[in-house]
Amino acid sequence: MEAADKPPVWQRLFQRKPEFELSAWLLLRCLALIYLAAFASLYVQIAGLAGPDGILSFERLLDRAYRTEGWLAWLQLPNLFWFNASALALKAAALAGCVFSLLLLFNRWSQLSSIMLFVLYLSLYHAGQIFLSFQWDTLLLEAGFLAMFLVSGPTLWLILLYEWLLFRFRFMSGLSKLLSGDPSWSDFSALQHYFETQPLPHFGAWYAHQLPAWLHQVGVGFTLFTELLVPFLIFMPRGWRITAALITIFMQVLIIATSNHAFVNLLVIALCILLLDDRIIRRLLPTWLHNSGSNNSYQPGLLKSALSLVFGLLIVFVSTTAFYMYASRSFLPEPVMKLDHWTQRWGIGHIYHIFPTMQTSRQELIIQGSHDGTDWQDYEFKFKPGAVSEKPGFIVPHHPRLDWMMWFVPTQSGRQLQWFRQFQNQLKKGSPAVLGLLAHNPFPDKPPRFLRVQAYNYQFSTPQELETTGDWWQRDYIGLFPYVPPRRP
Repeated sequence: MEAADKPPVWQRLFQRKPEFELSAWLLLRCLALIYLAAFASLYVQIAGLAGPDGILSFERLLDRAYRTEGWLAWLQLPNLFWFNASALALKAAALAGCVFSLLLLFNRWSQLSSIMLFVLYLSLYHAGQIFLSFQWDTLLLEAGFLAMFLVSGPTLWLILLYEWLLFRFRFMSGLSKLLSGDPSWSDFSALQHYFETQPLPHFGAWYAHQLPAWLHQVGVGFTLFTELLVPFLIFMPRGWRITAALITIFMQVLIIATSNHAFVNLLVIALCILLLDDRIIRRLLPTWLHNSGSNNSYQPGLLKSALSLVFGLLIVFVSTTAFYMYASRSFLPEPVMKLDHWTQRWGIGHIYHIFPTMQTSRQELIIQGSHDGTDWQDYEFKFKPGAVSEKPGFIVPHHPRLDWMMWFVPTQSGRQLQWFRQFQNQLKKGSPAVLGLLAHNPFPDKPPRFLRVQAYNYQFSTPQELETTGDWWQRDYIGLFPYVPPRRP
């Protein structure tokens, strides 16, 4: 085709890219599986976290929001639970999410399924409040938002938006480590602490912690390399994009091998798929799947292309301005900040800063109850470190939200202490929904009259200690929480 016959750039942005059809099809299937894991994980937790008898009742939050803001609260808290935020409604939303995930996985009603998955997860994201405030929740929301357009087939514009999302998640996380001023990143000692002090380590972290210090330093250098330099390869020609995908995927596999980070690493791997065209994907999939993408995508219409352009530009603008304010520690004009805030409330345009600071000690809280103030018994959590002899379990992609949030409480920030007090109140009431989040309730017949929280410093056992005692952890008593020094950072 002569240059004069080529369509203008804006048209080429929205033409289907046939060399990415199978890649787009595979990405949608992977997103469906990740959605399924996320909704299934929430199904068994959401009533205890946000139900009427949960830790942070979403029903009460909606009532307060409507009394304060009126109808504007509907825009500030977009969700499906305005008329019914019961435990049954919350669980039904999570169950519906599982159903639509399966429909998308098997390519049934893909357009409807992609829309409902985004709407349902956005609703549960707001319902969960602080328990769903994690960066992989917003990463899934934006990936799912773009999937509503991707089901019509891959276009250059959509591919660029997915690349922008992956770039932001990786590069912003790396830059935030430098901006934090944390000495453990600048002196390359972060991994000497990370495996032991991360929120929910599994047994792979114990083995990684035993590696020599020089290898930990190499790991820090590789981390910064993959987050600060590799993301720029995403926007370069094919060979460089493939290199970026392979390095990023390798890094995510290493993290999965040493960390319980819910579904985030699987999601990052999925986002790398659009860096690989169909020539590569065909080598990875069985022959009978090679025509899957071409059988299901079609040329997007004018309306859908226009909407993808508008929302895509909004995502780029909001994410850029929000990160500028985060990185520069300054403010932009109020209309810009309001636009950023409102857009992010709808699940898109967020910024990312995974592990900008590194904890150098692990403070664990043991909650105890008593009927008489003399005989104290422990509440046992399902996954967070407790008994020193218990082997840290591998639970990816499950995300136990309560266990994870307990990691933040030792900072003693006001926001953390607020929900923690509510949690203790529900234990005193004997809330079945909240107690269902725990592995063991020592008071099955009657809630205790008294509660106390003991703080301990936990450290991984050495190989010799593990062999001798069978204990994966060693711990030292600190004192009665919150009358102990807060953890910093």
